[in-house]
Amino acid sequence: MSELSEEFYEFLTEDSETRSCEAIPDSQCSSIPKNFTLNVLNGSLTKLAEKLISPGLTLPWILSYLGAPLFLIGMLVPIKDVGSLLPQLLISGKLRAKPERKPYWVGAGLTQGFCLLLSAVLLFTLDDSLIISYGIVALLLLFSIASGVGSVSFKDVSGKTVPKGKRGQMLSYRSTIGGALALVAGGILVFILKDQESKWLYSSLFALAGLLWITASLLFKAIKEQPGATEGGRTPIEELKTGKSLLKTDTSYRNFIITRALLMTIPLLSPFFIILAKKVSEENWNFLGVIILIGSLAQVLSSPLWGRLADRSSLLLMRISAGLSIVSILYALVFIYVDHDLLNFYAFIPVILLNGIAYTGARLSRKTYLVDYAPEDERPTYVSVANTLIGLFTIFAASFGIVAEYFGLTYQFWFFLLLLVGCILLSFKLKEV
Repeated sequence: MSELSEEFYEFLTEDSETRSCEAIPDSQCSSIPKNFTLNVLNGSLTKLAEKLISPGLTLPWILSYLGAPLFLIGMLVPIKDVGSLLPQLLISGKLRAKPERKPYWVGAGLTQGFCLLLSAVLLFTLDDSLIISYGIVALLLLFSIASGVGSVSFKDVSGKTVPKGKRGQMLSYRSTIGGALALVAGGILVFILKDQESKWLYSSLFALAGLLWITASLLFKAIKEQPGATEGGRTPIEELKTGKSLLKTDTSYRNFIITRALLMTIPLLSPFFIILAKKVSEENWNFLGVIILIGSLAQVLSSPLWGRLADRSSLLLMRISAGLSIVSILYALVFIYVDHDLLNFYAFIPVILLNGIAYTGARLSRKTYLVDYAPEDERPTYVSVANTLIGLFTIFAASFGIVAEYFGLTYQFWFFLLLLVGCILLSFKLKEV
């Protein structure tokens, strides 16, 4: 395993000096190839699972098939974001008191896997669609809370076990391989199982995603993490006070949180792009499999490049990602202002592809920046404070759709464009890491 890990690591990073460490304990140096490989394999499986069962795409499709109320379908994304982000500040203090943070991710991953397996059982065994729908949403909330615990743990463990300069590549390969696997899954849905819509098929998707999470947890458990400092363990109240102090004293960190909030415009754009895609197309066919393919293709094409750029300058990647999303908005506006027969769904595909590439870059840039920027001993607090505030922002951002409701898609797109311009401008006030 060790020899294979070293070969895999050298192949992906083009780095034959595997003992060159930076910003990680010296005792971890010999474990870099193994930890890097396990991180990539773990992430590839979770990224595939996230594509199979996505609150923004697959779950709405399944709940719609079950005849769930529209308000319940509309709550999926807010539940996922709020559940995963808001509790993080409350658990980061407890995590700090433990010398090893890896078990938190393992426990969270197993919980997520079992939530998906239980959803599969509900879907396959019960007949009452309403009970199934509410049961799946309740399990999604538990899944999301576990996701929040895993998020704090992952950033801390990756900061301790993967050296600076390799973290962006590690994140990008997780995304690339997971996206490639999702391409295969999307292709199967589009070309092989397109006429097989049934409870059996959907319960199988839940079960497969659950098994992927459990396998990913076992891989993460094998990562070698040296015990770290346990000083500074704090209660949730003390953690809140520390977070408040950080926001007051660390100007660059405060600006990063605002920039990250504005960067959320990129995923918020997606449903509005889909609405416009349906308007410009007169064909009556299912977009789900095609959109999965486009999203996965964007991830696979861009992740390797974005990973290396994130290691060089995560701030530059933030600006490029926001700029690409602005280009996708301007392209989409052509479909509103120009009436032409050539402007159909197929011509609209580059909009979805560009925004998918931008979203991949945005995720890699913000994750790499925060792990590199935060002091090692305070990393869990930096991560949890940022995620908690973004969770609160998500609740506010849920109201952004009011712009489209009252003023139309055109003003919605211009509104999002201005937010992205603000994101780029504010990024110049951040400290380079």
